[in-house]
Amino acid sequence: MISKTGLEYEVRSTESHWVIAFAAMASPCEILVRCKNRSEAEHLASLSFSETRRIERKFSRYRDDNIIHAINHSRGRPVEVDEELARLLDYAEQCYRLSKGLFDITSGVLRQAWKFDGSPLEPDTRLIESLRERVGWDKVVWDGGRLELQPGMEIDLGGIGKEYAVDTVAEMLFQTSGAPLMVNFGGDIRARTAETQPVPWVVGIEDPDADGHAVGEIDLTNGGVATSGDVRRFCLVDGVRLGHILNPLTGRPVAGAPRSVTVLGDFCVEAGFLATLAMLQGVDAEKFLQEQDANYHCIR
Repeated sequence: MISKTGLEYEVRSTESHWVIAFAAMASPCEILVRCKNRSEAEHLASLSFSETRRIERKFSRYRDDNIIHAINHSRGRPVEVDEELARLLDYAEQCYRLSKGLFDITSGVLRQAWKFDGSPLEPDTRLIESLRERVGWDKVVWDGGRLELQPGMEIDLGGIGKEYAVDTVAEMLFQTSGAPLMVNFGGDIRARTAETQPVPWVVGIEDPDADGHAVGEIDLTNGGVATSGDVRRFCLVDGVRLGHILNPLTGRPVAGAPRSVTVLGDFCVEAGFLATLAMLQGVDAEKFLQEQDANYHCIR
């Protein structure tokens, strides 16, 4: 079906639920919902599609017409932000503090030194060190309403943006319909189900060595799931496979990390933060998650 905005989404039925599918945020997006009929499913599809596209347009670093572009090209001038972005920046600051600098939305510039296409790579130490000078949330001035970056610095909400979209869309659809549902944007997941309808959705844990094959399952009624790993984005340095998640403190990927980490949380943004932070612990990923009393599944 073509939405009112002229962009495509699909609505189809199964024996137990309706499926809404579209592409956004460089990911396949799928929503499963146990609603009454096609008319309701199509209404929810239109809402979810429009809201996802709104979030993507507003927060993508790939656009030149949004607030992220304005911030990243502010050349040291303060930029006023709205309430929605302020909440995300507050959350990003909290993640930075809790992670002791390992989760840093200013670290996106480090991608200029790396190419995660599965090929061998010889790191450019000088480039990495020069880029590191432009990284660090502690160099940012944030007062809750205005953000000021040093010249040459950038922010990238890629580490929380898709998870935020998943949580936002799930909550919006559930408040609209009250129907049990699960939102899945490229493996970032949020389920919402009324207490009177506790039939779980089944989420598969992907085998990193066998595309499409699950090594485990999660029964999910209310909560979020996120997975981080090197399944599709990695490089080879001296024959060692390194995932795409970069340590902002070193400018380099972390050696000894699991192939994938799947974490359950109350919200998708929470699960995503813990999954990413676990990968950054390298060989200590499992120990870190146990210390956080997290519900997780690691594959090495």
